[in-house]
Amino acid sequence: MAWLLGRAALRGHQLTYQVLDGAGLRKSHYAVLAALAEFGPAAQADIGRRLSVDRSDMVAVLNDLERAGYVSRVPDPADRRRNRVSLTAAGQSALGHCDRLVTQADAALLEPLSPAERAQLVSLLERIAGAGSPPAAAQHPR
Repeated sequence: MAWLLGRAALRGHQLTYQVLDGAGLRKSHYAVLAALAEFGPAAQADIGRRLSVDRSDMVAVLNDLERAGYVSRVPDPADRRRNRVSLTAAGQSALGHCDRLVTQADAALLEPLSPAERAQLVSLLERIAGAGSPPAAAQHPR
């Protein structure tokens, strides 16, 4: 069972990489944009911890996103030694485009399934992914 889940996940990752690569982005770029949209501006170290991205890799990802105009980094007013990262309007637009691309990748992955089977698979995966996790409100305090 775990092997099959792994194979399905690998196929999903491959499809996602393909569509994002066509937009000139990597999955890590998309993850950072999505995290900023969901949780708001944050210290780059906090984003790295939330996404389990190594500090040096996070700097490279943020450099790419800042060059593209998708994020801005400014010194954190509470601690000038830290950078606070914010999503720009261009970043929000890029995220919307990426969301549509990832939806296409998801559709390609699930194409062999009927609509009812897709809904059932999503429901089952949500249950598996949430097993042993604290309730959503406890995971993402604001």
